[in-house]
Amino acid sequence: MAVFTPVTEEQAALLMSQLGLGELTELRGIEGGIENTNYFATTDLGEYVLTLFERLTHEQLPFYLYLMKHLAEKGIPVPNPAANRDGDILHTLCDKPAAVVNRLLGKSQLAPEATHCAAVGDMLARMHLAGEDFNRSQTNLRGLAWWNETAPVILPYLNNAQTSLLQSELAYQNHMAQGAAFQALPQGPVHADLFRDNVMFEGHVLTGFFDFYFAGTDTWLFDLSVCLNDWCIDLNSGEHAPDRALAMLNAYQTVRPLRPAERQLLPAMLRAGALRFWISRLWDFHLPRDAAMLKPHDPAHFERVLRSRLTSPVKLSA
Repeated sequence: MAVFTPVTEEQAALLMSQLGLGELTELRGIEGGIENTNYFATTDLGEYVLTLFERLTHEQLPFYLYLMKHLAEKGIPVPNPAANRDGDILHTLCDKPAAVVNRLLGKSQLAPEATHCAAVGDMLARMHLAGEDFNRSQTNLRGLAWWNETAPVILPYLNNAQTSLLQSELAYQNHMAQGAAFQALPQGPVHADLFRDNVMFEGHVLTGFFDFYFAGTDTWLFDLSVCLNDWCIDLNSGEHAPDRALAMLNAYQTVRPLRPAERQLLPAMLRAGALRFWISRLWDFHLPRDAAMLKPHDPAHFERVLRSRLTSPVKLSA
């Protein structure tokens, strides 16, 4: 999250009133993240998050917003987009697509323990199953096609070793995606960005998932791998944290056991998840956009994670 488009209190107050969310008392820009403009909006009726979408279009956004509403109605603790009198949940502010959702309770757990990882695994599996009957579909816009398009743009910024790693791993992922085992993996709506800062806790109790604006239709195994690559990794070294990973995997499988093909392809999908975020962070770092509160993430972290996944693959028994 960041602030690319300034919003005045008068503009925000009018939108909150139109949505029946009360009288605005405070508007505060949110630091962190790199995609959209975000504000905390407090009214006399509650606390909300106002988002203006900087890249996603009016045509793309219904998938994300209606997915959140679908999951919320199924009991998954996710933000529920606010509707106007006509029932619309996608709005326009400052000539940008916009949405307002309830602010979740709790805070992010940036130094997770095994119990936190287990809670994420449990709720992720529940989210996957709750999304099975969602009636919309949209390709993961940061999936393999995007990696292939973006790699040539960032290659000029890499040294020889990094270039070799990126090209060889991208070739491997393209080859893997053509295989029958990969194409048979179960799929559905996925969060695709469920990092530590996108989950809320009160103590050890998970209170919500948020920031669904990288969601799409993809394999559930990819979604799980993205989680493992953040929650169950040492942030300094990029190395695998086996106790946290085991807790997440066991909790996930208690709700939705992995199929044999998923267990077989987990090492490859962990590499895919690391590659996806290495590419996107390289792109954001070397080709940044102007924003009032933008802090690009260091791409070196996911380079370390990818190298670790290559040298020390995580394997599950059949």
